Amino acid sequence: MGEKSLIERVRRRARDGAAVVTGIGDDCAVLRVPAGHQLLVTTDFTLENVHFRREWHPPEVVGWRCLTRGLSDIAAMGGEPRAAFLSMALERVIPQKWVNRFLAGLLEAAEEFRVPLAGGDTAQSAGGIQADIVLVGSVPKGTAVLRSGARPGDGIYVTGELGGSAAAIARLREGRVRAADYERHFHPVARVEVGRWLRRRGLASAMIDVSDGLSTDLEHICEESGVGAEIEVAAIPRARVGRPARQVGFDLALHGGEDYELLFASARKIPAKLAGVRVTRIGRIARGPGMVLIEAGGRRRRLLARGWEHFKGDS
Repeated sequence: MGEKSLIERVRRRARDGAAVVTGIGDDCAVLRVPAGHQLLVTTDFTLENVHFRREWHPPEVVGWRCLTRGLSDIAAMGGEPRAAFLSMALERVIPQKWVNRFLAGLLEAAEEFRVPLAGGDTAQSAGGIQADIVLVGSVPKGTAVLRSGARPGDGIYVTGELGGSAAAIARLREGRVRAADYERHFHPVARVEVGRWLRRRGLASAMIDVSDGLSTDLEHICEESGVGAEIEVAAIPRARVGRPARQVGFDLALHGGEDYELLFASARKIPAKLAGVRVTRIGRIARGPGMVLIEAGGRRRRLLARGWEHFKGDS
């Protein structure tokens, strides 16, 4: 299918939302920003053989996960998603059926989170599939939850369970798996409602989504806030995956990425569930630099960030 035909097909399937004055069809989208709000803008790549493999991931899964990456960033700021923009570069040999199914997965996520697809771009790729999602959101002025607000004594909390996505990748390398047994990898859900709840009540002093792994994302908060962290090993909520369901290994929960849970600091006690999602206190913000793991019996050891980092092997 040619570029014009593909764009027209996307335009017919996409729905405008309340924030979109003019969507697909013009040089730029025109968005309506609520009075007294500030814009949030994030962008994320979804690259073949980096973030997905066609032999492992159905097209609908790739599309759903593509939008989820951006939605999770908006959630981490306590924001309200307003509009999405999708740019895709495709090899000529990519079947139209694959593209259609990818769009179906992305638009299913868009419908669930009520975020309109308002524009984007298409191009021919020299190799593989490359998708870039841009999410625009908003928060009332001055209320965005940043990574830089954690203070010594704050509790450290995480939503959901960790390690499920990394466990799926490990099993996929060994052979095929049932998507239903690894739901957080094949069908992750951005914690938008939880992020909004925390922002509205001013309960999160700092927040980030767990996309690169707990250890690495916690380090981001520590660096931006100028603090350290103490994490209780036994408190980390580890996912149960597979059939029969088994708890994932500690290293996967600590360093595995793409869980798209929220990691946040708070000076207040947080309920055990928010918006139906489990919340676990796993440690506290410390005054000194560095991260520490506290094991059974009180033994302490240094925690190093060993999550995902692009180009790490090249430096």
